Amino acid sequence: MEKTPALLITIFLGELGVHRFMTGNIGTGIIWLCTGGCCGIGWIIDIIKVANGSFLKKDGTPWVIQ
Repeated sequence: MEKTPALLITIFLGELGVHRFMTGNIGTGIIWLCTGGCCGIGWIIDIIKVANGSFLKKDGTPWVIQ
């Protein structure tokens, strides 16, 4: 996925864990959904990781194409 759409999904739907479901991380997606992105802290960390291109899919490949 390109950087801009990935970042927008993470910013606007990240508290619900949508970006985690999209990358195959179902377990942490459910945790994000139930806790509001781990009370917002995990959500902010994920925004930074997506912006840096270091957020990984379940298979270990980068989610964001630089």
